[in-house]
Amino acid sequence: MKGFRLGRANRLPWLTSILVLLLSACGTGSDTQQGKEIRFLVGSDLGEFCKAAAEKLNQTKPKLSDGEPYFLSCEAKGSGDVVNDVLSLAQQLQRAGISADDPQFPTLVAVDGEIYQSQLRFQMEKLFPGQDYIPRITDSSLVAFSPMVFMTTAELAPSLANVDNLYTALVEASNHQELDPAAPALPITYVHTAPTRSNSGLQTLVAQFSAIANKPPEDLTLQDVQKYQAEVSAIQSKITRYGKSTGSLARAIARNGPFWASVGSVYESLIIEANNNSGGGTQFVAVYPDATFSSNIRAILSPAPWVDAQEKEAAEAIIAFMLKPETQQIAADLGLRPGTPGVQGSKFTPQFGVQSAPQYESLRPPQPEVVEAMLTSWQNFAKKPSQVVIVVDVSGSMGGDKLAVVKNTLFQYINTLGPKEAVALISFSSDISEPIQVDGSAEGKQKAINFINQLEARGGTSLYDSALYARNWVQQNLRPNTINAVLILTDGEDSSSRISLEQLEQQLMSSNYESGQNIAFFTVGYGEEGEFNAQALTQIAEVNGGYYRKGDPTTIGALMADLQVEF
Repeated sequence: MKGFRLGRANRLPWLTSILVLLLSACGTGSDTQQGKEIRFLVGSDLGEFCKAAAEKLNQTKPKLSDGEPYFLSCEAKGSGDVVNDVLSLAQQLQRAGISADDPQFPTLVAVDGEIYQSQLRFQMEKLFPGQDYIPRITDSSLVAFSPMVFMTTAELAPSLANVDNLYTALVEASNHQELDPAAPALPITYVHTAPTRSNSGLQTLVAQFSAIANKPPEDLTLQDVQKYQAEVSAIQSKITRYGKSTGSLARAIARNGPFWASVGSVYESLIIEANNNSGGGTQFVAVYPDATFSSNIRAILSPAPWVDAQEKEAAEAIIAFMLKPETQQIAADLGLRPGTPGVQGSKFTPQFGVQSAPQYESLRPPQPEVVEAMLTSWQNFAKKPSQVVIVVDVSGSMGGDKLAVVKNTLFQYINTLGPKEAVALISFSSDISEPIQVDGSAEGKQKAINFINQLEARGGTSLYDSALYARNWVQQNLRPNTINAVLILTDGEDSSSRISLEQLEQQLMSSNYESGQNIAFFTVGYGEEGEFNAQALTQIAEVNGGYYRKGDPTTIGALMADLQVEF
């Protein structure tokens, strides 16, 4: 307002009032909510629905019967991570490391399928026998579900839909034309997530054993796992790459196309998402097996001491709110099949690549002991081997705490190497070191420790040269029937390479998934924004079907652990 001025004495109260109004109007997150927080820890497939439902619920300003307000917050992780987090907290409680009222405990829990819920109950019973701290599956309300399907293109779908046992066909055929003479002769490449971290991967592994043994999962035995693990290993040999997240894997299929993965085991909801976001591009289709997991997502309310009476009352109200038809409509709009009967969804149509009312036999979980044996078999025997080159930036900017944290991260990475994982370690600054090859043996881990110990920060940053050097080394040492990948960890922008980014991209294209070599690249920008070229790291990774992530001293350990799951 022209000509209007506040006296000095009146400025501060006026500004304070405006600031209070602005702050009170901003956001709906937990930092602006009032009252008792009710935490809901969910698997990734329920994440978007939970957050949308929480926003809608919190707008109503819910209260307990005693008048105390409460609000819902949601955190989404891989289903395996949800189980591990809850068990870790329960173990700490058992050892008196934390108390039952520790705020880390979630009030509500959900995983993206009943196998992981069964495993959580099984493991919790070991900690607290006879307490039933995790309810039986039938005692947990069904919030939503999304059947496991095979994701493929509309062009390739007929070659899969008419096969009696697709898992067996994946072993016997090398290209889609062998499954259907009318299909293109594209090689069969297959992806699913790691069963140790992801519900979809675990359901897929169980379905593979079930299909090969020709038994329903609940009838599988420990002897069956031993008997059929070689056939499961043959299926795994077609894997292009594993992954931690079903969502990111499905989006990678959509982005990279059928040469990267012509078939993927994903949730039906992700087919809908891919077609919804395709912009008129490639149409993806869900192929429904004759028998598959419905991926029932249930709200798990524990009677354990870490859920007090107020939390229980609020949680029951939250579950009832989520099951209301108007809230369930949110799930349907996101491509999840509603848990409440009668709620319709406009996206369950062939236009979005799915059937409106698919017919399949819904598989049930195996015995928990059998699932444990399957996971052990997968890690030690059936899992496709990997060879990963880890390229570590040791330029001068990595001095001090940065290098110390990276050393510790590398040590943790090496310390968790499995029997089927091989690693080559390369350091670079202005110069590039010779690769040090290690494995998960005691001798291999000691070699890695010696390498890590001698890392020193000095010199410039030959990022592009080192990326090409690592790719060339993999080409010269390419292992058949192995996931071959390069992982680059850098805190700086290229300063001393002889080649340009454009020249590097041209070189990498000759070894990407379309070339048949499929040497994947993953890049991590470590440190503060602006210290490294995030766009360049993204380009390096995506040329070869990988991805870029940003890390810092507080997240780098978890980030590297997530990356390790990819292969």
